[in-house]
Amino acid sequence: MEAVGVAPAPAGVPEKKLLDLKESLKAAPAPAPSMAAKWAMKKKLVGGDAGYVLEDVPHLTDYLPELPTYPNPLQDNPAYSVVKQYFVNTDDTVTQKIVVHKTSARGTHFRRAGPRQRVFFQSDEVNAAIVTCGGLCPGLNTVIRELVCGLYDMYGVTSVVGIEGGYKGFYSRNTVPLTPKSVNDIHKRGGTVLGTSRGGHDTGKIVYIIGGDGTQKGASVIYEEVRRRGLKCSVVGVPKTIDNDIAVIDKSFGFDTAVEEAQRAINAAHVEAESAENGIGVVKLMGRNSGFIAMYATLASRDVDCCLIPESPFYLEGKGGLLEFIEKRLKDNGHMVIVVAEGAGQDLIAKSMNFVDTQDASGNKLLLDVGLWLSQKIKDHFKKKRNFPITLKYIDPTYMIRAVRSNASDNVYCTLLAHSALHGAMAGYTGFTVAPVNGRHAYIPFYRITEKQNKVVITDRMWARVLCSTNQPCFLSHEDVEHLKHDDDEHHLHNTQLLEGESSPVKDSSKCNGTAAPV
Repeated sequence: MEAVGVAPAPAGVPEKKLLDLKESLKAAPAPAPSMAAKWAMKKKLVGGDAGYVLEDVPHLTDYLPELPTYPNPLQDNPAYSVVKQYFVNTDDTVTQKIVVHKTSARGTHFRRAGPRQRVFFQSDEVNAAIVTCGGLCPGLNTVIRELVCGLYDMYGVTSVVGIEGGYKGFYSRNTVPLTPKSVNDIHKRGGTVLGTSRGGHDTGKIVYIIGGDGTQKGASVIYEEVRRRGLKCSVVGVPKTIDNDIAVIDKSFGFDTAVEEAQRAINAAHVEAESAENGIGVVKLMGRNSGFIAMYATLASRDVDCCLIPESPFYLEGKGGLLEFIEKRLKDNGHMVIVVAEGAGQDLIAKSMNFVDTQDASGNKLLLDVGLWLSQKIKDHFKKKRNFPITLKYIDPTYMIRAVRSNASDNVYCTLLAHSALHGAMAGYTGFTVAPVNGRHAYIPFYRITEKQNKVVITDRMWARVLCSTNQPCFLSHEDVEHLKHDDDEHHLHNTQLLEGESSPVKDSSKCNGTAAPV
């Protein structure tokens, strides 16, 4: 995740210097809030007619009600003088669901992102800090560049620092001044110029200059601590995960680049496979818990014969198993390509190896190499087949696809994310992530981002399109399919409930009567 913190500079602190950590901790600690109070702080709901619900984000005035406001510097920026209506209306919102029934409520909305006419920070009083944490992702440097240039060029903020090496950099004083000149060309590189790491989250030490980690949970905890101490400081997150598994938002930045880069590996596997007798190309792609990269890369490629993702269980042996399907496809076509997400089949590997779960510094479960395991299982199977030689090539571009520079689409996307984050921070909003929802950028409360992971719904039409493209079986029993449909119906019903006391919406008729919707 990329995060930016905006805070006023105390008197006597030179520009482009970090605040003294001791000064930042002088605020007398307030009593620890109860769980009920924490929950109340997290949810800020505004109701309206016909079931309209705004899940608003926190604002500095929620706990600092007497803060003065200032005219937005953008009103005097010549670059925006030709824009008909640049400032966002205060009551503009973005709806979470755009497909509704005529009897449905208006549903959940989020506050629309964009510049406001009044801001809560003066340009010369602001210290801004930027940090990158967790794994790499295409577009990180673009976001850094646009945050710095936006602060300078749009809001006149000249005290901007980068925190080097992730969270640990806050209290080890690893910082670097950032200017438009110093970040001018960084969008042309992969990785992050600030460096990154996992772990190192010490809330008490980093409360005044803000960052966030890959799951946004770190930034959420920091926001709560900032609020508890009554500090005038905005905490803003830009969601970053190559797996595209963040709930609510349309997609995370870097995903398009990752899918595009994955095509190179799939194409290489296809060339290798079709050039050999009974050739098999196995490609492992990123996707710990969600198979979006594997799914979209498969659908885009059209050269894939089988796609395996964490959400869809599979088995190897016996009738209808993966090995039987591989054998049949080789007899029919003479070659095949298998794409497997890194989190697929982990239960099968763990059972075969008696593996005990371990975690990395961020608390992520360490995965076993499903690509190597699957390749060996395929080789062992065909060793038992007389007169059926195979040639198998295993390609693992896992870290290659996230280390490249972002493509044109992601570059534009990262620019919009960075600018939306700056507008929100300067307008006094805090404790939020910025991202598009149904094509419109919105400010989303941290708790909506951290409450669950987005996953491929294998009873949905997109996964059906993949199965049509590959002509692979789903590897599920009838009982498995019915169980998944039931879970999906329950999930659909839960997400479309109205305000307490209102009637439930009508369910999708195609799911009620069991008929399939058109692809």
